[in-house]
Amino acid sequence: MKSLAADYPIEDLAWALDVSRSGYYRWLKAPASKRAEASRQLTEHIRRIHLENRKCYGSPRVFHELRKQGIATSENRVARLMKAAGIKARSKRAFRPRTTDSKHSNPIAPNRLKSAPRPMAPDQVWVADITYVWTVAGWIYLAAVMDLFSRKIIGWSLSQSMETSLVKEALERAQKERRPQPGLLHHSDRGSQYASSAFRALLRSWQMEPSMSGPACCYDNAAMESFWSTLKQNSSTKPPSKTFNKPEWPSLTILKRFTTQSGSTAPWVTNHLGTLKTKKLIIKTSFITVHYFGGNTQS
Repeated sequence: MKSLAADYPIEDLAWALDVSRSGYYRWLKAPASKRAEASRQLTEHIRRIHLENRKCYGSPRVFHELRKQGIATSENRVARLMKAAGIKARSKRAFRPRTTDSKHSNPIAPNRLKSAPRPMAPDQVWVADITYVWTVAGWIYLAAVMDLFSRKIIGWSLSQSMETSLVKEALERAQKERRPQPGLLHHSDRGSQYASSAFRALLRSWQMEPSMSGPACCYDNAAMESFWSTLKQNSSTKPPSKTFNKPEWPSLTILKRFTTQSGSTAPWVTNHLGTLKTKKLIIKTSFITVHYFGGNTQS
């Protein structure tokens, strides 16, 4: 009745809902119950956490964040209050540029990861992949290498194109960071970049064993797919102003401060990256921030 009172007379609403007007007015003046007040306060906490995390968190992550802050509740109650308040995690873009071109004549490595034992130490198995990131200047491509044991990103590269140099640079950074022993298993999809002669030569020079997923099978590289999903849900772009010059593109935050947290299954970026500054890429400790200023982003 309260929500309809601005559009209909109270007398008509009371008749339609089969309640008394006096009962409605008593309810209107009565103080909120303890349960209702607690729900209101909890909803405010949920809304704050949701906004602080760029509206990316659904009820499970909001629940874990509340628990970390010492606020006692249940995941079901958080989900119920979020639904009632219209609070939900934002969805990803529907359009997806194509990042894998498996229609090539280059040699395909067998899927050695499928039969390999689970890694029991770092630098036994690395997985690699390419994804895309939206900026105000259009799509750019990101290649990354993950240590499958620790689920940490140990090498990466950015470019406006998906040339072989993109994945080579990501692997070179990973090799420089870790210096693994010979025999490491490197797993990727069947893309032309990973199957190219230049990339295969790089693997041979470091005595790494190549492995590739089966055709049209993303489950072999599920760890990287999970990481890409987390990265994109936690990325944000600032819309450009109506008037700006090309050198003044707004910055794109790809990933905001990921540190290992208990109770979460999301893969985390290593927090000991140090500080790396190049013309196009700025990476700070515990943060990965890309400042895109147009032009060639190959760094």
